[in-house]
Amino acid sequence: MSKPPINWTAINADPRFQDLHRKKSVFLWGLMTLSVLYYLLLPIGAGYFPALYGKKIWGPINFGYLFALSQFVAAWGIAWVYARRANREFDGMTAELVRHASLIRAVK
Repeated sequence: MSKPPINWTAINADPRFQDLHRKKSVFLWGLMTLSVLYYLLLPIGAGYFPALYGKKIWGPINFGYLFALSQFVAAWGIAWVYARRANREFDGMTAELVRHASLIRAVK
């Protein structure tokens, strides 16, 4: 006996799904905006403040190199923030939706 198909229209109409989608969208747009702005600081800063970005910090390493390397740290930090939020909030909301969808399929 096969399982009945998932009713994606009903899931999309579920207020819990809409709440999850809204929360994730707001959070992800915020993270994306932050990451793009941080990324753009490198070329904008290097273009408008070449003396600062060319300032030697340690041996041949200047501020521009350190700032460019900091973008890797920032990317990992943003990934960590997302994973933490997803594990604490979004995964629980998703599990509730899956349980509800499974119950609906079991009843039909």
